[in-house]
Amino acid sequence: MAQQPESYRLIQPLREVAMKSNQKRWQDFTLAQKALVIVGAAAEFGLLAAALWDLSRRPAQQINGKKGLWVAASFVSFIGPITYFWRGRKKP
Repeated sequence: MAQQPESYRLIQPLREVAMKSNQKRWQDFTLAQKALVIVGAAAEFGLLAAALWDLSRRPAQQINGKKGLWVAASFVSFIGPITYFWRGRKKP
């Protein structure tokens, strides 16, 4: 029998631990669950893109706080972009 490559011997124990964990793999999800994950990811990406687009075009005088901090905060899940749209922009 051929000897396994070194990388296989290093990765195999990790794969076995992962298989024993309670984490689901993509193929374990139902079609409805997959659709929900895809819709959620699209919504999160859309919010991020909208926040970054708005930040890139809005003058600093119309933003509460520093632009750089809002850019960084925008990358925090759903909360960052929603908080930017709620609190980050100054009201006219």
